[in-house]
Amino acid sequence: MSAPLILSIDQGTTSSRAMLFEKDGSSVAVSQQEFTQIYPQSGWVEHDPEEIWQTTLTVCKEVLKKAADLGREVAAIGITNQRETTVIWDRKTGKAIHNAIVWQDRRTAPFCKELKDAGHESDVTSRTGLLLDPYFSGTKVAWLLDNVDGARARAEKGELAFGTMDSFLIWRLTSGEVHATDTTNACRTLMFNIHKNEWDNKLLSLLSVPDKLLPVVKDCAADFGQTDVNVLGTSLPICGVAGDQHAASIGQVCFEEGMVKSTYGTGCFVMLNTGDKAIASKNKMLTTVAYRLNGKTTYAIEGSIFVAGAAIQWLRDGLGVIQSADETESMASDLNDNQGVYLVPAFTGMGAPYWDPDARGALFGLTRDTGPKELARAALESVCFQTMDLFDAIRSDGAALDTVRVDGGMVKNNWLSQTLADILNVPVQRPMQTETTALGAAYLAGLQCGIYASLDDLTSNWQQEKAFSPTMQNEDREQAIAGWANAVKRTRSDLT
Repeated sequence: MSAPLILSIDQGTTSSRAMLFEKDGSSVAVSQQEFTQIYPQSGWVEHDPEEIWQTTLTVCKEVLKKAADLGREVAAIGITNQRETTVIWDRKTGKAIHNAIVWQDRRTAPFCKELKDAGHESDVTSRTGLLLDPYFSGTKVAWLLDNVDGARARAEKGELAFGTMDSFLIWRLTSGEVHATDTTNACRTLMFNIHKNEWDNKLLSLLSVPDKLLPVVKDCAADFGQTDVNVLGTSLPICGVAGDQHAASIGQVCFEEGMVKSTYGTGCFVMLNTGDKAIASKNKMLTTVAYRLNGKTTYAIEGSIFVAGAAIQWLRDGLGVIQSADETESMASDLNDNQGVYLVPAFTGMGAPYWDPDARGALFGLTRDTGPKELARAALESVCFQTMDLFDAIRSDGAALDTVRVDGGMVKNNWLSQTLADILNVPVQRPMQTETTALGAAYLAGLQCGIYASLDDLTSNWQQEKAFSPTMQNEDREQAIAGWANAVKRTRSDLT
């Protein structure tokens, strides 16, 4: 008989996806649906939790039907999700009290500034590894409690539940039987102490968040309950959960200290494994939990870029200069250089290492000859330059970055992958399976349900599809980087 399959739910920022994986990490089936991006005002980003739920249900049912058609058993479910996106729902009805506030949302920037000005950031950072930025969930929770009628009183009574999207999906899949999250999602809330591995009462008090709202925090590979047979038509154990970037690191089998991966989806996220040491960055990088297995925590340094693939989506949906993301590879390749055009895609502020929530996107170097090709190339190059900023910050913290494993939909673009190697001046390794976020969730579920005996089983699955070595001359690289630095300086809101 064939080995059982693993169902991975990848609930992302722009789409919900379900994938079926074999034990060797190859995919058998995939279904994906985009959902609506809601922009109530400048800098605000929301999702409809019901639309997310319905798209998740649809894609799961489609791949489960594929498994049935193949006569294959599905052993377990792993969940990975857009981190920091915040939803509060009614414990009786399961209905959200407001749209989900997305990780990109900037509405709590004034509250974060208030907390900073009051001198709280150093203590918050020492406990959470994070900075006081609207990116994280805690200030979003506070906003919902203060701005939805009756929410705070209901939360105090224990009538409401908070969660990131993993918790919301677990609640719905188990018909309200389980309110839980994993340590990687908890550690991104501004409310979780990464050294004690528990919710931090001082932080809850600072943010005025009642502990009755909070989910139970589990290891990444753990028992998260069984799906209600009436939901998916079958009862399956939910055995693995991790935030998307942590799942991608697991999918890239970055289990050794010093290994680094960079994921290119809606945003871009670089994660460096630091082993059992929670290293404090001196360059505004984040200290985070990489994963927790069997009660043992592995830490990482992470850099977050808010806009990567979202810049290409903007070219397609906002400007209409491309019909599909695939076009950008040939468009960029057609140009000998960038014509001095730079895009700083600070559409929702700037992430690491700048942490400037009030910055807004800008295009520089436009001439009468600038057209769609130059815009496409500038958007792709912005991803490479932003990654370089993260690498420079990590190196300044003392890490030696000799190579990087990349993943996510964008790195299928050969021009982007080569330019990334050129700008970073390090080899770039692209794996056979680039959907490593979904794969990481599957690996966690497989560890919990016994398909894999150890992390060594996962390491042996990793295969390189292609490597990209730097070919750019140093002078050309330095000139390109100088142009980017100038564009960033002119975009920053906190510089004159």
